Amino acid sequence: MSNKAAWITEPKGNPLQVKEAPMPTAGKGEVVVKNHAVAVNPVDWKIQDYGIFLQKYPNICGTDVAGEVYEVGEGVTHVKKGDRVLAYDFPLLLEAQGGFQLYTLCNALVVSKIPSNLAYTSAAVLPLAISTASACLFKKETLALPLPDSNPSSTGKSVLVWGGSSSVGATAIQLAVGAGVKVVSVASKHNLDKLKGLGASAAIDYKSPKAAEDIIAALEGTDFAGVCDCIGTPDSAKAWAPVVKKLGGRYGSVMPGAQGIPEGTEGASVFAPSVALDDRYVGDVVWAKWVPEALQNGKLKAVPEAIVIQGGLDAVQKGYDEQKKGVSFGKIVVEL
Repeated sequence: MSNKAAWITEPKGNPLQVKEAPMPTAGKGEVVVKNHAVAVNPVDWKIQDYGIFLQKYPNICGTDVAGEVYEVGEGVTHVKKGDRVLAYDFPLLLEAQGGFQLYTLCNALVVSKIPSNLAYTSAAVLPLAISTASACLFKKETLALPLPDSNPSSTGKSVLVWGGSSSVGATAIQLAVGAGVKVVSVASKHNLDKLKGLGASAAIDYKSPKAAEDIIAALEGTDFAGVCDCIGTPDSAKAWAPVVKKLGGRYGSVMPGAQGIPEGTEGASVFAPSVALDDRYVGDVVWAKWVPEALQNGKLKAVPEAIVIQGGLDAVQKGYDEQKKGVSFGKIVVEL
């Protein structure tokens, strides 16, 4: 059996090159997934254009995969060869083991079975979003919310999800609801009903001049935990600053070294792989328990909708280019 990958060959360089790649082997606590679909995230084209994050070239990017289990390593019991799964990969930690290849090596904790009626292309929108949203919501250093449960009861707590129509934001809404937390979220006006459909109690147009006022009113009477900032720009921090100044609360941000955080506000930027490593207490509940159950019973929906590009690994570069143009409540997925 041979493997191929879409390689990034140099920083700030040429388009991806599809060529042979080493065939991975599952070690202890690992799973090799035969990929059927892979998703493209903004960080992927930013790595290509700006030469950030990667230390060595050539390399393989990609974090979101869906496919079938090809091999399981020692100690792995929750999946077996042939199972349909989604999985989150750590390309910045495991050199040349990113998702943009035919076979990918994954930490077994962040591999989950998917229902038979969930298409691989739909499942591929979720993995990075699950890990990033979980780190924002549940880590002790961020919002420290209660972990999700299959039958949650109301905690009386609330959270503001800033950027609810992003892939991370849409998943954060569902995770917080699964933890018994009231969710208020913001997005563009045309996406507000979609956020309510995911469980947000209130969805507010972030461009409204009354946005902060309306958010504060929607959170009245709750124990406000803070802001899950799924955009992470200085402009987003400026926009939600009046809320924490009025209500208190912490923050979790998707942006490394987030800028513009209101003075005195405690919290942290997140590193998604941590939920399976240093912060495994999060992954042990979210990935190992909640995700497979929630996918099966419909409490976790594969949103935003996959924008599918066909053509296999040769089409990954097209996926980069399309993602770079920007998408609204959608995620670029390449079908292999």
